[in-house]
Amino acid sequence: MARVSKSGEKLPDLKYRQVKIDGLDRGRRGKHYDIILGILQQLKTLPPGSAIEIPLAGVGGIGLVNLRSAVHRSSTSHGLEIETLADEKNFYVWRKKVKE
Repeated sequence: MARVSKSGEKLPDLKYRQVKIDGLDRGRRGKHYDIILGILQQLKTLPPGSAIEIPLAGVGGIGLVNLRSAVHRSSTSHGLEIETLADEKNFYVWRKKVKE
């Protein structure tokens, strides 16, 4: 059955279903979510002057660029200011010192 507007014009058939926006989950849950969540939880409890050492071989094939980007994006959204460093084998993350 063809759809008809209030003015009597024929409307095109919809290809996609319509949904209410207020029912959508707006959080970003990317493919690295579980790894990033674990890193953030550990960062929140990290003592000052310490860093987390993350072996690049143990992150499921995620490249350094993608890992660093995901950690920065997620830490920003959680209100954490971080710094990172990497070498051939490991990725290091720590919280920035609070300026007094």
